[in-house]
Amino acid sequence: MGKEYARVEGRLRTFIEAQPVFFTASAPLAGDGTVNLSPKGVSGSFTVLDPLTLAYLDFAGSHSETIAHLRENGRITLMWCAFQGPPTIVRVHGRGEPVFRDDPRFEELVARFPGVDPVPHGLRAVIVVHAETIRDSCGYAVPFMAYESDRDLHAKRFSREDDASLGAYFAQKEHIRTSMDGLPGLPLPLPPRTGPVAAGGEEG
Repeated sequence: MGKEYARVEGRLRTFIEAQPVFFTASAPLAGDGTVNLSPKGVSGSFTVLDPLTLAYLDFAGSHSETIAHLRENGRITLMWCAFQGPPTIVRVHGRGEPVFRDDPRFEELVARFPGVDPVPHGLRAVIVVHAETIRDSCGYAVPFMAYESDRDLHAKRFSREDDASLGAYFAQKEHIRTSMDGLPGLPLPLPPRTGPVAAGGEEG
């Protein structure tokens, strides 16, 4: 039987922080809009800021659906499921916001992810999620699968970019500045990072 929780802490926090992949779901307000579901990986790119606030790093990609939906209505669901160990699924339903590189909070938030170097991944934003409903359920139908390692392809691809070339990459993609439904997505041109992390080299 599933259970609802008031906070992300204890056993629940330990479980979600141990998972190598999680999923995000979001949608526009329009009834005929495109529902988006994305897998998120890269070890160290998710963190629990406090028992009701979660965050993850939004890296370079060819779409910005989640960002666009959050800018429009804020609704988001995060989901983790156990591919090893006891069968468990955890969902956090809440309101999210993208914190962009020119936001005064940006560098302080990035510092909350000491386990990953965002430089080679083309960091676009930090997604902050304020939990409203936290619940788990059985994962009896989720198969056993073994985690081997993170792929290195994303870092290899985007480590070649500096701010200017990364901004140019985003500008030529059809669904970065606007979503598939025409909502505002990633603001361009991409502002440079000015905090202490940027001093170590250029990044997205």
